[in-house]
Amino acid sequence: MKEVSFLGRPRNVELTSGRACLLVTLDVGPRVIYAGIEDGPNLFFTFAEGAGNLGGGEYQLFGGHRLWISPEEPDKTMQPDNDPVEYRLVNDEHQFHSLPDVNRIGKELAIKSLGNERFSIRHTVTNHNAFDIELGAWALSMIDAGGKVFFPQPPFQSHEERVLPTRPLTTWGYTKLADPRWTWGDRVASLRQDPTGGPQKIGTFITQGYAAAEIKGVVLLKSFPSAEGENYPDYGCNFETFTNQEMIEIESLSPLVRLKPGATLDHVENWRFFPGESIPADDEAAFEKLSQLHSQL
Repeated sequence: MKEVSFLGRPRNVELTSGRACLLVTLDVGPRVIYAGIEDGPNLFFTFAEGAGNLGGGEYQLFGGHRLWISPEEPDKTMQPDNDPVEYRLVNDEHQFHSLPDVNRIGKELAIKSLGNERFSIRHTVTNHNAFDIELGAWALSMIDAGGKVFFPQPPFQSHEERVLPTRPLTTWGYTKLADPRWTWGDRVASLRQDPTGGPQKIGTFITQGYAAAEIKGVVLLKSFPSAEGENYPDYGCNFETFTNQEMIEIESLSPLVRLKPGATLDHVENWRFFPGESIPADDEAAFEKLSQLHSQL
């Protein structure tokens, strides 16, 4: 295990897989605060005003990759993660564990290097209460300015083949589907970050169980569970994307579950970084490229 200094914090665990590198801070979190290729730029967005901050009772916007609780309720979701985390290496899994918050919910990120620029990220939520609670795990990665998020559309089925809907498309009060940052293709949809644009968000259910972000000459592809028929939050979403003037997020969500005292919920994402790749503008070509990259995950 190698510790390096980053963004004003001296204690960050460096994890590598081929040419890809992650930094997980031990001073706050659990948070993956850096993702990049060798010594290249950070693909994740971080808040400059939060650099080096520690402690305090208010939630701070550090950036990077984090674990939240769904559905979004400020008192439950935006709990401060401003204190040091416990780190341990169990077999080949790097585990970063926080103490329970004021709602008696504990969080852990556990990361394995799988080689060839691939990582497995396990997000674990634990109920430390003396009673049952209902919640879901919510994994959010903040991609730096200039990024673009891509996700596949459901496979086409004719009206004769299927008369029932195939997925939800969830919108928020500030969602504008005619916003030029959206591209709605028959095979692939995408959202791009624009420093002149305000907040924008949608949620959906991706049956294929993957999405991708393109930033700074790298494609980051993520896979996540896709369990049809489960009780997912936000009207049935296992995927959401959000952007504003500073960054863009690629998010996955677990189903909502009722956790008994002492029980845990695991939600796993698999990541692969593809340096030098890009997603074509043409809809069919974009789908073929995403499918090709997904086959290598």
